[in-house]
Amino acid sequence: MNDLVETVEDYLRYSQLERGLSNNTIAAYRQDLNTFLAFLKRERLTTWPTKAVDIDAFLAGLSDQNKATSSISRMISSLRKFYQWLVRQNMQKLNPMLEIDSPKKDHRLPVALSEEEVTRLLDQPEISQKLGLRDRALLETLYATGIRVSELINLEFNDLHEDLRLVKVFGKGSKERLIPISDVALSWIKQYQVLVRDPLLLKVGQNNDHIFLNNRGGSLTRQAVWQIIKRYCVQAGINKNVTPHTLRHTFATHLLENGADLRVVQEILGHSDISTTQIYTNLSQKHILEVYAKTHPRT
Repeated sequence: MNDLVETVEDYLRYSQLERGLSNNTIAAYRQDLNTFLAFLKRERLTTWPTKAVDIDAFLAGLSDQNKATSSISRMISSLRKFYQWLVRQNMQKLNPMLEIDSPKKDHRLPVALSEEEVTRLLDQPEISQKLGLRDRALLETLYATGIRVSELINLEFNDLHEDLRLVKVFGKGSKERLIPISDVALSWIKQYQVLVRDPLLLKVGQNNDHIFLNNRGGSLTRQAVWQIIKRYCVQAGINKNVTPHTLRHTFATHLLENGADLRVVQEILGHSDISTTQIYTNLSQKHILEVYAKTHPRT
């Protein structure tokens, strides 16, 4: 990681001394690249990513944090210039930024899956395989609770209250909340725990309180969850741009479409401001209009 930090400093010196960029521009580059470095450290990456999927996972995380489109666009611009410099310096052969598009500046509603698409997605993991059983439990948990991917990978068994069908999560700002979890999701978690997780920890001789683990007994990363979902979406023939946050959008949308109160959804999602939750009313209204158009005899 120290080598990556030094490379960033070299790039910033080049940008200031040779390109003559202003102090404000250098400060913006520094902020963006430090944010990227923090992501690499969290994901335990020790080299600059060469795959667009890794950059997409980073950008999806910014979107999950409700970063403005303008901020994400600036980040993409900063990374493009940085990777161009890495290639020119022969520090990098592949430039994943060539495959990354800037976000559009419109205000489209977030992507949500239909109930049929969710069923297809959940059916993709091969549950006769150990990782397939883990992935089924993971996907069921995301859809059953609407939790953020950062909350998912930090879930511990002490956070599950099976008798009450509740799960404790720690959201943004370490705010704690108790939210419902379905019997279906709990059943898959139990199967995964008994058949895969606990035998794995016994085999590798590790202690790990997190529920969802990788195949070495370590904790899952956000990037790993992102890649799991992408892979199963491809298998399921789902062509939408699906991220872990898409399942959160889908969870909220399906609750509202089936009559849930907006305030209840706000509490479950952990939104401090109901205006953040109100975007889902637009999704629900879209559903209402579609039903109306299909069923009213004179439309």
